[in-house]
Amino acid sequence: MNFIESLKALWQSTGVANMILPADPQLHGFEQILHQFGHPIMLVICCFLLWLGIKKQFEPLLLVPIAFGGLLSNIPLAGIADPTGFLGIVYEAGIHKGLFPLIIFMGVGAMTDFGPLIANPITALLGGAAQFGIFGALLLALCVFGFTMPQAASIGIIGGADGPTSIYVTSKLAPELLGAIAVAAYSYMALVPVIQPPIMKLLTTEEERKIEMVQLREVSQREKIIFPLVVLGLCILFLPDACPLVGAFGFGNLCRECGVVERLSKTMQNELINIVTIFLGLSVGSKLSASQFLTVQTLFILILGIVAFGLATAMGVIFGKILNKFSKNPINPLIGAAGVSAVPMAARVANKVGLEANSQNYLLMHAMGPNVSGVIGSAVAAGILLSMCK
Repeated sequence: MNFIESLKALWQSTGVANMILPADPQLHGFEQILHQFGHPIMLVICCFLLWLGIKKQFEPLLLVPIAFGGLLSNIPLAGIADPTGFLGIVYEAGIHKGLFPLIIFMGVGAMTDFGPLIANPITALLGGAAQFGIFGALLLALCVFGFTMPQAASIGIIGGADGPTSIYVTSKLAPELLGAIAVAAYSYMALVPVIQPPIMKLLTTEEERKIEMVQLREVSQREKIIFPLVVLGLCILFLPDACPLVGAFGFGNLCRECGVVERLSKTMQNELINIVTIFLGLSVGSKLSASQFLTVQTLFILILGIVAFGLATAMGVIFGKILNKFSKNPINPLIGAAGVSAVPMAARVANKVGLEANSQNYLLMHAMGPNVSGVIGSAVAAGILLSMCK
């Protein structure tokens, strides 16, 4: 090989030479542009996601590693996201096998206080009502947009506003959609303060938003210990497919409440969940390659995701209005919007909207009831979807 050929080989091994792909004669128009310029387009998109996570603080703990994983997966020739590459190996071990979402759920369980739900168990119905957003989006994806049943189920779960559950279900049913669904799920979770208030105000009157609720009773430690065991027991009896998520969540919560394994509880709340979050984000980002993300399907997923989230919020508020009509104690319908499992952001939004209507109306603890029940509800919905798609 002479010097000129060596220079050509060196040039062909650079990212610059391979950033723009050759034209594909089978593609035309916009699809051809996406094919040829996919890498630079995705690098720009990932930088935008980094900006959202760093500057706007949209779910930064996951959006930053997801975006950076996307940058790594779109480096020409590097093969970082290939099955034998770094991100490919991490994805196979943690996402494809379903390990990382379960560990995240364990940590979330260790950080969750079920006291407000136990003190006012009727609010669990609000968490259940919010799950209608999942199945509404599923029907739209299946009947209107032409997705397959596994794909529609994976898209619908975005309505639960639970990132780990979305990743878990999608990795089992439609791994080819993982990048788009993960970005949609975490983006909409971060946009809870923007998306929910207009829907909440549209569906409630000023008088309903002013409703003050009765102070919650004190919940004993024994009740808090029994609760995760009862939830897991019911899951074992009626929906075994949800047991991996519910079991991980229940174990984390039991360690928090039993009072004898404080070291384990703190590890799950801090070191363990932080380490897994890093690898989870990077491996999800590995699915943001141009060939997988820059498709018409991605646009449909983003549309259906916002529909699912909006429908979940609306159904929670509407069911809150119904409960208020029949409940002995007054129920502010705003807390129904917290039935999505974006903990504790959705509860804070309900509290904020309530304070805007009545400066003495503190709904935070009341909203935590449907909020934490929404976490269980999304896990149960995931189990239903997995069993339906077997």
